[in-house]
Amino acid sequence: MSLKQASVHAKWVIGRVIGTKMRKTAKVRVTRLVLDPYLLKYYNKRKTYFAHDALQQCTVGDIVLLKALPERRSKHVKHELAEIVFKVGAVVDPLTGKKVAGGCFLEPLTESTESTEASLTEKLEQLNISASPSPSLSSPASASPSSPASA
Repeated sequence: MSLKQASVHAKWVIGRVIGTKMRKTAKVRVTRLVLDPYLLKYYNKRKTYFAHDALQQCTVGDIVLLKALPERRSKHVKHELAEIVFKVGAVVDPLTGKKVAGGCFLEPLTESTESTEASLTEKLEQLNISASPSPSLSSPASASPSSPASA
């Protein structure tokens, strides 16, 4: 009486795709921190998983979420691709809304400076960030009666 049961330790893991050369399979590296009990220092421990990617939608560099399969699909494939968390190369600047690669904008910034300043202040207000110091902090400093410059 032998029952087939999956012996996968991690049910859900998140990692970075390091290879997609195999058909419908992605090679994913998962990094986790492990405490050394003697040194009391954390070290990176890496493990590589093979995940089934039926639609072949992930590319090298993507951050993906993997789900353990109830039974292994092949000799090495024990997980399936549940979701692409972050797609590589799809970085968008939160203030301007334009695509960015490193420190360079991929799309040209063609708006005039007045509309850019207005839109930036609107976005800063949405994020509850003020561009100038608040008046409540500056009023007690200016109300001090003794200053060395006036004496």
